[in-house]
Amino acid sequence: MKQARPRVAFSTQVTDARYYHLNLNPAPRASGLVVVCGGCERCCPDYQNRRSNFPFWGVEFVAEGTGHLRLRQRTYPLRPGVTFLYGPGIPHVIRTDPRRPMLKYFVDFTGRAAAPLLSASPLAKGQAVQVSAPRQVQELFEALQQNGTRQTRWSPVICARLVELLLLKIAETALPPDSAGSMALVSYQRCELHLQRHYLELQTLEQVAQQTHLDPAYLCRLFRRFGHTSPYQSLMRRKMNHAAELLLTSGQLVKQVAAAVGFADAYHFSRVFKSVYRVSPQRFQTLGTRRGTGS
Repeated sequence: MKQARPRVAFSTQVTDARYYHLNLNPAPRASGLVVVCGGCERCCPDYQNRRSNFPFWGVEFVAEGTGHLRLRQRTYPLRPGVTFLYGPGIPHVIRTDPRRPMLKYFVDFTGRAAAPLLSASPLAKGQAVQVSAPRQVQELFEALQQNGTRQTRWSPVICARLVELLLLKIAETALPPDSAGSMALVSYQRCELHLQRHYLELQTLEQVAQQTHLDPAYLCRLFRRFGHTSPYQSLMRRKMNHAAELLLTSGQLVKQVAAAVGFADAYHFSRVFKSVYRVSPQRFQTLGTRRGTGS
């Protein structure tokens, strides 16, 4: 007698939802990583999802609202930027706060490649994880949504790679358990936003510290703790990313691009650019021009 394959049932306690379905009946012990389905749901005020088991691995991410998660006999608060994992043999209960219903993303997957990928993830520890870059995580879920709904021959492979990127991004930006919701995290996110908006005018660590009203040493500790980098490195990477775009699209000379991103000395700019991209801006521009012309 042929064994019935597991299936997924979507919640009806949602006011709005977008789903994609790639392979609702994957082969048992499928090789590689197989994305089953995923989506984005806005919960009803009475939303509750209670499961004693689930046939696939599932990663969920809260984009808006609040709620609570019961996972492996522990309860976690759910808020924007929190992500968590469930799967075979992991009972869980997800509830939304009726006053602030959640908007959340999810992706379900299986395959023999899933376990090794998850073993290196902080999600595998059986806890809800707050990430320091929720926008980047949400963008990956949106990329899954877009590619999953296209339903081309490439969609399953692209979505499998996106799940790998998603797990890596969560690992990269996962915060220590005691820091979620802390004032330190709020300060870091405020500084990151300031860099994002003003990186072209900012030149030094001292300027960043002064404009964010923080001590330079404390600012450095914040970035090492939550961003795994320094504020100056984060500033330079933003500047060099903008410079790379100008070198390829504006037709400006290197010294003009240097000035546009705040460098009075083109030689200093070239050294910083090369430290980021491992190639000089002149070489970068030449390579980009050749590729663009097809020569």
